[in-house]
Amino acid sequence: MTETRGIVHVFATHNNTMLLLTDLTGAETITKATGGMETKAQHKEGSPYVAMKLAENIANAARERGIKEIFVKVRGRGGNKSPSAGTGAEAAIRSLTRNGLRIVSIENVTPRPHDGCRKQKKFRGKAKK
Repeated sequence: MTETRGIVHVFATHNNTMLLLTDLTGAETITKATGGMETKAQHKEGSPYVAMKLAENIANAARERGIKEIFVKVRGRGGNKSPSAGTGAEAAIRSLTRNGLRIVSIENVTPRPHDGCRKQKKFRGKAKK
């Protein structure tokens, strides 16, 4: 049975971008792509250009499986760290639509702390002489 819908999980930090295409239950992974699979330079893994290329690979794999509509779940680092997704998330979503996939919904699933761990001490900079 071929489904016409799938879920694209976008995990975007400031240093890397990871995309994962699953079925509607989320149990079966169809394909995955990370910044390191697309570029050799480690400092470019989180860039919007690399995220765009990753989304093209995901869209091609989705079309091969007959998936035409996707749900997008965007996740940032979360927890006590930065709650915002990296720069690659927006570029990846835009590229998914350009490559012929219809986005049904976009959901932010970044984990939020419920007064769990204490934040790190704030860096005050070097003392000026």
